[in-house]
Amino acid sequence: MSFKSSDDFKRQKELDEARKAGLAPAELDEDGKEINPHIPQYMTNVPWYLNSTHPTLKHQRNWKGTVEDSKQWYDRGAKVFQATKWRKGSCENCGSMSHATKDCLERPRSKGAKWTGKGIAADDKIEEIVMPNFESKRDRWNGYDPAEYSKVVDRYEKIETLHKEMKQKERVEQLYSGVPVEGGGADGAVATNGGGADGAAAADGAGADADEAKLDEAEEAAFQEVKKRARTAGGGSSGSVRNLRIREDTAKYLLNLDVNSAHYDPKTRSMRADPQPNKPAHEKTFFGDNFVRTSGDYQAWQALNLHSMQAFDKGQDIHVQALPSYAEMLHNSFKAKKDGLTKKSTADIVAKYGSAGLA
Repeated sequence: MSFKSSDDFKRQKELDEARKAGLAPAELDEDGKEINPHIPQYMTNVPWYLNSTHPTLKHQRNWKGTVEDSKQWYDRGAKVFQATKWRKGSCENCGSMSHATKDCLERPRSKGAKWTGKGIAADDKIEEIVMPNFESKRDRWNGYDPAEYSKVVDRYEKIETLHKEMKQKERVEQLYSGVPVEGGGADGAVATNGGGADGAAAADGAGADADEAKLDEAEEAAFQEVKKRARTAGGGSSGSVRNLRIREDTAKYLLNLDVNSAHYDPKTRSMRADPQPNKPAHEKTFFGDNFVRTSGDYQAWQALNLHSMQAFDKGQDIHVQALPSYAEMLHNSFKAKKDGLTKKSTADIVAKYGSAGLA
């Protein structure tokens, strides 16, 4: 950057405005590429210590390396030279020139390679890999061979096969020992013992199908589990919670696809109104969440509140929140008196006019 006179600064300012308006061609860098005129000046100005005499944006680019350089990794287990005798400066334990004696990872020998001259270890390949960017330095999977995961898959497949073989062997032992097969009952055991080899084979196949069905049910149940964190700072409770909706049931938001039907809140999974108000009650499986909220003891609680408010309006000192037990006792006594008066009135009417049911 060089200092400019007021006239030069004014002309440069006018040129920049013309470039931004598209009236003048964009400025070219030293490679012949156009520089966007809308880039701020503090980004286009080259630092003084780079000694650049031409406009450029190289100081804003990654000049240390490319993305392909980040894929490099150490050549694991590579050897470069195998010596036949101990060399000066090599490890006294194994004889390798790749490390010092205190850093040797081999088993400590009673007499090292320095004194025996036998079992000289090969020299390891030493590499200096410079990671060019922030991501490559912290890539925890850099250098991992995905083919290694096939060993994990093979191991679990062998375990599953062995588990099925053991189950099969247990069923065969139960059949030939006369013990009833699980899920078959006593009748199944008698039929198997009396049917010979064919009956045993049929029962064995039925038992295998039952076990496969149990396995499928267990797998499906695992998919329906909702995991929660156990006593962590993020909250949650220990263990796993079953998903409340059975997957075979129709979701509540699919019962009525009309856009003007009951509102469904996806965050709380609630649909308060009835999505099918005109459908007969005996054909509906869902009446809305408000139907559940107004069922059970809700009606009794509402009656208790209503009785307490009416009693308070008539001058009785009663409050549900302050004295809930006292309020419930008064409500129960009120209901008992009301039932008694109703029965007495019914009996008087029957005695005076008679009952159509007794005629």
